[in-house]
Amino acid sequence: MQTIFYNGKVMTSEFHESKGHVKHEAVAIKDGLIAAGGSSEDILAMKTGQTELVDLKGRSLLPGFNDCHLHLTGHALTRTKVDLRYCTSLDELVEAVKVFVRENNLQKGEWVLGWGWDQSLFADKKMPTRHELDRAAPDNPVSLMRSCCHINAVNSMALQKAGIDRNPREVEGGTVEVDSQGVPTGILEENAMKLVTGLLPPFDKEKLKELIIIATKDFAAAGLTSVQTDDLAFLGGDLAPILVEAYRELERSGELPVRINLQALLQTEKELQAFIDQGFRTGMGSNLFKIGPLKLLTDGSIGGRTALLSAPYSDKPDIFGVSVLTEDELQTLVKLGHSNGLQVAAHAIGDAAIGMVLDAYEEALKNCPAEDPRFRVIHSSIVSDELLKRYKEQNVIADIQPLFVPSDFDLVDRHLGSERAHWTYRWKDIIDSGIAVGCGSDCPVESYEPLQTIHAAITRQDKKGNPPEGWFPGQRLTLDEVLYIYTMGSAYCSFEENIKGSIIPGKLADLVVLSEDISSVEPARILELQVDLTMVGGNVVYQR
Repeated sequence: MQTIFYNGKVMTSEFHESKGHVKHEAVAIKDGLIAAGGSSEDILAMKTGQTELVDLKGRSLLPGFNDCHLHLTGHALTRTKVDLRYCTSLDELVEAVKVFVRENNLQKGEWVLGWGWDQSLFADKKMPTRHELDRAAPDNPVSLMRSCCHINAVNSMALQKAGIDRNPREVEGGTVEVDSQGVPTGILEENAMKLVTGLLPPFDKEKLKELIIIATKDFAAAGLTSVQTDDLAFLGGDLAPILVEAYRELERSGELPVRINLQALLQTEKELQAFIDQGFRTGMGSNLFKIGPLKLLTDGSIGGRTALLSAPYSDKPDIFGVSVLTEDELQTLVKLGHSNGLQVAAHAIGDAAIGMVLDAYEEALKNCPAEDPRFRVIHSSIVSDELLKRYKEQNVIADIQPLFVPSDFDLVDRHLGSERAHWTYRWKDIIDSGIAVGCGSDCPVESYEPLQTIHAAITRQDKKGNPPEGWFPGQRLTLDEVLYIYTMGSAYCSFEENIKGSIIPGKLADLVVLSEDISSVEPARILELQVDLTMVGGNVVYQR
């Protein structure tokens, strides 16, 4: 045996109808795989003179966490930008930008990039406009991404560089907000953001490798052993071949500490056809790096009022959200990807967007039948009873992000009204309906740290314990449920449930050790736990 963990609380994510969730005291590792699990006495009897023994001392040993949807390069890029997540007013945001320019000694004309602002945290609930950003950095073009990554606030210099003037042309799948005089306010929604982000300097392969290394080290330290990442959302679809090369070179040099499943965001038929023509298909690669699904973006976010709804927003009766793709465009892309060996995973938050995606999946299967396509709806945020039935009938996977609850519960009632609030983030209903579920973070929109996600799923509260009973407490998940969807559920999303996701003999030895027994601590204390060790393929990639 290579390694034996003993005297612990091993939650295997193995589930039997009769036995429930299987638990052990000890686990043996050999040749990078799980060799056995059972009592400490039985497993210690398997040791040899070369076996490394790890006394867990009652701590939890879990399958490594698998984030079914995040943005790896997006997380790394946030390290280089103004962090606006904790601003509680426009004045604080302006001051943060001023400090960033001063501390980084930015010269006139250099771009100021920021991210993470959320107007729902401001007393007046107003988004930053070019007026505030001109005040913050009058000599620099400024581009500040909202926390949801679906709205960008820019200043006058950035608008000028992008050629956005009075009465701007319409942008398909996006909006350039204007005031009563037709003058752009500086708020760009969805596809309109590209008018500015397209001006930023492109990334080369070495820069991409640097970003990947930064992010994967952070992920390993948090207990993530697999991530399913949409990098192109922050880079652009034309960088797909260079990005794949960067990952493959890091894999060959042994510099990837976690397993990568690449979600390819390709929003045009031209980009997708080029990807297909280059021979990329879902599942291509190794157990360390492989091509994942075609990722499509259909709408925006609730907080930005760009999630596409079937009825208008309660507090903005003239707004239904934004359809980033038309129905015809969505159907074309889904059919093209599906018929060419690509799994399809579509971002859809609003109920109208989800309905469009389910329609497209249904039509693709009529055109090209497949036994197990594993179509996915990333976020699956606002799900009516009728949509819930369709998920089950069409065997579509829901990729959920429990951390959306503490971030959004305060604004959901305001934006959607009480009836649709009941449809929002209904994770328990989705699981109880027998729908396959994967669990993730959408980092950097939310924190990539799994313990925060677990806390949110179990409590439906923010870090301060609000609301006291949890937001729609009937939708809380049990610890066993959230651990299962964060491991086996996410593995199922990527057709990998037979090689990872649970602690059973023959599977990859991807494991995480926590500082205490997570099953015995009060839910509020889950946030105090730490990751002591992360193992990928039997090798320790992080140790506290």
